[in-house]
Amino acid sequence: MKYKLIIRPEAENELEEGFAWYEERMPGLGSAFLLGIDAVINSVIRHPLQYPIVHRNVRRAMPRRFPFQVLFIVDNEVISILAIFHGKRNPRRWQDRN
Repeated sequence: MKYKLIIRPEAENELEEGFAWYEERMPGLGSAFLLGIDAVINSVIRHPLQYPIVHRNVRRAMPRRFPFQVLFIVDNEVISILAIFHGKRNPRRWQDRN
């Protein structure tokens, strides 16, 4: 099945913030972060139902190298990325997005 991908503006902002934070620590690390998130999103697009449900109908995928979570919903043929969230943050910040 082919899915349509929607990335919510809040998730895009979190991705930009993560990139800036890592890039500030070490040049090039922000790009590695983006590549890691891109790999996770591509995996989600290929096999979205393999990822566990963590809250109501929200699923979670995690990159290998960075402590982030890609939180998404699968609804028919649409995958909506709700958050790209650091694992140490308060989950209440994203739980109202679905």
